[in-house]
Amino acid sequence: MLLRPLHCHRRVSNALKFTHLWSACRQSQVRRYASPASSSPDAQAASSRERSTFYVTTPIFYPNAAPHIGHLYTLVTADIIARHARLAEPDRPVFFLTGTDEHGLKIQRAAETRGMDPLSFCNEISETFRELARVANISYSRFIRTTDEDHRKAVQRLWRDLDNKGFIWKDVYKGYYSVTDECFYTREQVELRDGRYYALETGSVTELSEEENYMFSMSKLGERLGSFYLSEGHDSVVPDSHAFDVTTEVHLGLGDLSVSRPRSRLEWGIPVPDDCDHTIYVWVDALTNYLTATGYPWTETGKEDLARFWPPDVQVVGKDIVRFHAIYFPAMLKALGIQGAKKILVHPHWTVDRKKMSKSVGNVVDPFAVIHELGVDVVRFYLARVGGSYSSDHGTYWSDVQLQKHSGELRSLLGNLYSRTHSTAVMRRLEDYRGIREVTLDAISVDGPTCPWTFEVMNGLESLGSQVGEDLSDFKIKDALDRIVHQLNLVNRMLENVRPWDAATTTGDRAKAIALSSEALRICGVVLQPFIPGKAAELLDGLGVPADEREWRHSGWLAGSVGEYVSSMVLFPKVQKK
Repeated sequence: MLLRPLHCHRRVSNALKFTHLWSACRQSQVRRYASPASSSPDAQAASSRERSTFYVTTPIFYPNAAPHIGHLYTLVTADIIARHARLAEPDRPVFFLTGTDEHGLKIQRAAETRGMDPLSFCNEISETFRELARVANISYSRFIRTTDEDHRKAVQRLWRDLDNKGFIWKDVYKGYYSVTDECFYTREQVELRDGRYYALETGSVTELSEEENYMFSMSKLGERLGSFYLSEGHDSVVPDSHAFDVTTEVHLGLGDLSVSRPRSRLEWGIPVPDDCDHTIYVWVDALTNYLTATGYPWTETGKEDLARFWPPDVQVVGKDIVRFHAIYFPAMLKALGIQGAKKILVHPHWTVDRKKMSKSVGNVVDPFAVIHELGVDVVRFYLARVGGSYSSDHGTYWSDVQLQKHSGELRSLLGNLYSRTHSTAVMRRLEDYRGIREVTLDAISVDGPTCPWTFEVMNGLESLGSQVGEDLSDFKIKDALDRIVHQLNLVNRMLENVRPWDAATTTGDRAKAIALSSEALRICGVVLQPFIPGKAAELLDGLGVPADEREWRHSGWLAGSVGEYVSSMVLFPKVQKK
């Protein structure tokens, strides 16, 4: 890697000038989400077909060790986006890609340590990531592996296309290579400590390496990438802080990229076409997976259906791999005239005691254990509620105490709300639950709220679905959940005031409270489906909501119906922490 770091002192002046340029640019532009394909030459070359699809990706995970809670966080974030896309436009095909990145020196060495051949090692560890996706109720369309045969063909075709266009050349390259990061650094990007060179950006140990490599002429693409990020692609990286960093780095100048390693040093990878002495750089290999899943190179018969999903609508990535997704990959795509991702959503890391989770540090949180203890939907809720804001780079602190708190919040606000309003004791006081519910809600709609508590609850329910949908479209996942929790709080406060279970409560007030609670539970059940799909389905089943009335359009006031309710259902049984 020959990117110029922002900390290089002789470039500070240019960086300051660029800051003013960026600020002026941002003030004159409006953010947009999932926008139509750009009309730029790259976009036209990428596809002239009309798209009515949605494509969301996670990074493919490096299976050198078992998955931790950070991997689950990434999966859940992308799953929320994919599930919302399906509910919002049921007729639009959604493709959700995840998988494992199985080549590289780190995998080769990990397999050697275990006394296994690399493929057997990858088969074992990759399966744990697939199992995590299953246990976590992740609705992926394909679980891709870089050892898949169609992926090998796609990577070698990408290489040939870049070579044919004059972007690949061979040279002697000297740099500091990090096995952990699978990345070369320049002398400016490392520092000497205790006789070893460490990458300034990640803190990883590097090894000085001088070898004959193939190079990618990324410097030729710098001006085009810079123009893209300051014009039609200005909002393609979210949040703004990362968009600024990416655009600044491109503006300050890109170097050429080493894209191979001698096979004598790295055997576990895809060979360079027509040169069996070299292995393709693991990041070129890994990034191509997004193309592979859509049938690239789009010339084979039978791949037309997959081709319509390109380009990705949203790519969910961790903050440590932004450069690869927002600079390296777009540069390769621009070299081939292919449109890049519409959005790159960058999330922070989950930390323990303010340190990034790492097997070597010994602070890894086992996702299987916490799911087994508290249930998958509680864990998903916690990850989304606490980690669903992407404006901070400082990471999100994992806390067992906070996890238990959020578990109790779900049980109190949602589980108990259902139990209090649909218990046998309460329902006995309403002879015809469905009839009273429909008559009461119709009356409230026609006559308007008749008292403060009906006004507050109804007013919130009328706009909840649309507001949560807007939040999810803008990647404000925490804000979306906060709205839902706030609405559930309103309903619970209403119940405390009205007390429908009390014999002294009038029939009219009881009917209003139960009817409003029922509608609140129905609407919240619909909009909670992306976050806690299992428990949301249980809730809707318990209310008797028909299967064909659970799309996002049914999240409006009186936009769906209920049927026979289940009085004995317990959504969130209390769990004693082990």
